[in-house]
Amino acid sequence: MKRFILSLALGFFLITEITALPRFALRQGDRCIDCHVNPTGGIVRNENGFYFGKNVLSLISPREKDFALSPAITENLTVGFDYRTQFLYSQEKDRSDFQDMSGSIYLNASVSEKIDVITRYDFVQSIWEGYAVARIFPNNSYIKAGSFVPYYGIRIDDHTAYTKGGDFGLLFSLGRIQGMIYNPFYIETGIEIGAYFTDDILMTASIGKPKSGALFSSDPSFTMRFEAGRKIGNVNLLAGASFAAFERKILSSSLRSKMYGGFAGVGVKYFSLTGEYDIAKDYAANGINSRAAMIEAAYKIYVGVDAVLRYDYFDYDDSTPDNEFEHIILGIEFFPYSFVEVRPQYRINLESEGSNNNAFVLQFHFWY
Repeated sequence: MKRFILSLALGFFLITEITALPRFALRQGDRCIDCHVNPTGGIVRNENGFYFGKNVLSLISPREKDFALSPAITENLTVGFDYRTQFLYSQEKDRSDFQDMSGSIYLNASVSEKIDVITRYDFVQSIWEGYAVARIFPNNSYIKAGSFVPYYGIRIDDHTAYTKGGDFGLLFSLGRIQGMIYNPFYIETGIEIGAYFTDDILMTASIGKPKSGALFSSDPSFTMRFEAGRKIGNVNLLAGASFAAFERKILSSSLRSKMYGGFAGVGVKYFSLTGEYDIAKDYAANGINSRAAMIEAAYKIYVGVDAVLRYDYFDYDDSTPDNEFEHIILGIEFFPYSFVEVRPQYRINLESEGSNNNAFVLQFHFWY
């Protein structure tokens, strides 16, 4: 089946900031809130997240006397940033290019011990988020209000997974889509409530208006997510489910879509395995079901060096054969120094024999 590598290559350029990678949390037995101010992960890091990036994740960590920078501007005001750039080679186009992918600046103001105001501005993609989080309910349960990314499924920092945007909808002109809605530009303005029933069980629900312009109606969208974690000996387990309801516009049609998904993960000291499976009803067209899946295995070879293997699958119309998209990503994530990452990847498109449209990506990531 013919693949459209140009769309895939263009999609690579739109990856956003690093999020709370589930494999790190699974290996450590932690939650998103253990390293991030935002309870659902991503954006500005708290003191534990800063320490993890500086002293635990990297091959070489600087001595305290040689490291003058601090994310704290004042006692109650902290900053952070993420910047990504990459080199890309496409087999099909037989060309290479350098690209800016994202550059985000974060600011967090701790209004009180229980309330934080968080902002992000991506000066490369012109995206912004801004919201307040009030952890005013029992067991650090919270309410969030403002513009933010809804919490659905497993968050990873590569939207080319079809569960997270895929090829970013660049095939609309062909009457097709490649990936679910949670691409880098999808942000809603609304309210989210998160309830920790125990330290290991979290349920979130949000309602909001998409900020993605003409692709969505003015009707509110609804998202729910449930996750449960468990530690058995040295093994950390994660399982959960997600639901979303939203209205999309494709040309002159309005689609009232619903998404259902499940996810799971297992992690030990050096290894993690995570996966997600989603079904979207009336997503590509009325009466059509779309399916997406992601499986990722990661192994810590050495301090600061991870090997990552990921398989992605998307079928935008499960009633019609031969319209599936699949790819495998082989990569290394190398953290040579604190807050520096080098990520070589080889991306293999699974298709008819004889097609040469794979790609090589070398990403550089700097954060703080």
